[in-house]
Amino acid sequence: MMTSDRPDRKAPEEAYVWIWLPGATAPVVAGRISRDGERLIFNYGRSYLDSNDRIPIHEPELPLRSGAITPEIGLSMAGCLRDASPDAWGRRIILNRAFGRKGKDIDTTALDELTYLLESGSDRIGALDFQHSPSEYVPRTAQSAPLEELLSAAGKIEKGEPLTPDLDQALLHGTSLGGARPKAMIQDGDTKLIAKFSSSTDTYNVVKAEYVAMRLAARAGLDVAAVRLEHAAGKDVLLVERFDRAKTVGGWTRKAMVSALTLFGLDEMMARYASYEDLAEIIRHRFTSPKATLHELYGRLVFNVLCGNTDDHARNHAGFWDGKHLTLTPAYDICPQSRSGNVASQAMLIVGENRTSTLATCLEAAPNFLLGQNAAKDIIARQVAAIRHGCDHVCKEAALTEVERNLFAQRMFLNDFIFEGAAESLR
Repeated sequence: MMTSDRPDRKAPEEAYVWIWLPGATAPVVAGRISRDGERLIFNYGRSYLDSNDRIPIHEPELPLRSGAITPEIGLSMAGCLRDASPDAWGRRIILNRAFGRKGKDIDTTALDELTYLLESGSDRIGALDFQHSPSEYVPRTAQSAPLEELLSAAGKIEKGEPLTPDLDQALLHGTSLGGARPKAMIQDGDTKLIAKFSSSTDTYNVVKAEYVAMRLAARAGLDVAAVRLEHAAGKDVLLVERFDRAKTVGGWTRKAMVSALTLFGLDEMMARYASYEDLAEIIRHRFTSPKATLHELYGRLVFNVLCGNTDDHARNHAGFWDGKHLTLTPAYDICPQSRSGNVASQAMLIVGENRTSTLATCLEAAPNFLLGQNAAKDIIARQVAAIRHGCDHVCKEAALTEVERNLFAQRMFLNDFIFEGAAESLR
């Protein structure tokens, strides 16, 4: 990247980490991250370490102790801090702001990680935010905007067109979200929502596909985020209820979260080594209600295979963190993927080195989730029945066309390939 492509400003050398403690409606400063070559080093503040209600941002990664805490080997920053950093879509918005029209074609490394942390919206997923000051908290908030304006702003970002100041502010919330697809955060009364939009590169109705999958997952008995469909400016919009926020008399509280990628101690470049088998092991030792949690995770694995969601990477699994314990969050980002042929693989390894998207692979993995073969088959059978019996109802909710129904049925949900090697009764 040529230096002339960079905005004319000096990259920050440090940022202060603010945290919402459990049940709190206002943040406190927890510590500071600073640059050390290519790495970001974290130090807890003395006042935070001396407070009675302090919690570690995440253990064992950032234990409560004084002095510099360096990232684990292979990481450039602590994973629990990276979880709060914007991913592809948020970075595109920030690049657009920094470079204007040129931002569309500029590599995301044109800006450093501290800049992304300090430029992204403050209402980010989880309970952290990043500030220039250790004593004054100034939230970077977005102004309220109707869905039509948010759709317009998202379209301009995709085209690489600069935003007007009003549209830039309206889309600010989306800078702190993960994933590569266009999205924004909105508030509807006492509920905070993530609005997901279609993309100009979509080859099928991704918004409706995710809605159908999430609704069927709920009907199959899985713990999933609540969703609903809206229509604005001639386009479908998926609204996903946030489960990391709660409205109280005193204001909004935030729940701390860590991704499975952080629990594995991996970064994006090493995500291909993430596995359900390893996540199950972590759940056995570190999560609340481990047996029930393992069964829930197994159900999610099975449903991902049944609905054709092969994008089940380690950032699409997460746990709430209360300072001592982890608890599995509701499922999110269950989105069927288009496939050119029948053969498919999950993003995470399922058992051993096998990631093949079949029910036979799921059955082989069942013992890792403390499930016998009969119990595992019962879970599969119940989910297949829930999809078959609930399909008509959910498709009507989504107002699917006949073409969309045929596409979802033939290429995504209950694809013939997933039954290969499994008992015929599971069909």
